[in-house]
Amino acid sequence: MKLFNLLCFLVVIGCFSSCITTKQLTYLQEDSKTTTDSIIPIQKKQEPYRLQVNDLLSIRVKALDDNLNNIFNPVGDQSPNATREERLYYDGFVVDKHGNIRVPILGEIPVLGKTVEEVREDIESRLLENLFKEEANVFVTVKLSGIRYTINGEISNPGSNIIYRDQVSIMEAIANSGDIRVTGDRKDVVLIRQYPLGQRVHHIDLTTIDAMNSPYYYIKPNDLILINPLPQKSIGTGTTGLQSFTTILTVVTALTTTILLFLRL
Repeated sequence: MKLFNLLCFLVVIGCFSSCITTKQLTYLQEDSKTTTDSIIPIQKKQEPYRLQVNDLLSIRVKALDDNLNNIFNPVGDQSPNATREERLYYDGFVVDKHGNIRVPILGEIPVLGKTVEEVREDIESRLLENLFKEEANVFVTVKLSGIRYTINGEISNPGSNIIYRDQVSIMEAIANSGDIRVTGDRKDVVLIRQYPLGQRVHHIDLTTIDAMNSPYYYIKPNDLILINPLPQKSIGTGTTGLQSFTTILTVVTALTTTILLFLRL
């Protein structure tokens, strides 16, 4: 009887300790100090993204002279069924390994480490200096061709994605990839970010409301997001209480049978 009670106790403890709790699955949880409908302060302004090698830019120029407009804004001869990404690949401007882009008539323009706004001002001043007059009403638009990121690990749809927005949160990136699986660790999401001098590894806890104030809450182009598995997946005890109970009961039954057979010998 004592052995049976001990085994029951171990089963109950094992179920509670091995299953994945609601707290591990809930995003952006408020603490006890946060009141209902409380306002979350807007985080400080993010540093603007500075261009790196292999970034793809979309540049459009508008002026009164339609002939010059056509030079900078080609219609493109690719298939009419081409996707938006394919059109940007053919008509966009890639930052080469030297940190330059090649623009019609203007030639090589250094853009490495600059913001898109600084590139816009540079191109606009070059056009006014070399081609247009003030009366031409030159209007230049420079944008990143979407925010490309890669997400791997315990995610429903791993891989590379592009979101055509100027600002994208990590929550939006995860939702765009099908959400984190039940066995994914939301408390320690790894974000590997590109910098001019190399890569840096950052961590963010998505189970707390404080994540919205993290400098890594908004992703940047070429970010790599890694969702590591919870220990429950590694040890294979199950993700719910019922799965854990079934697994542990099977193990305990096998052990009990082995012990009883051994005692009878």
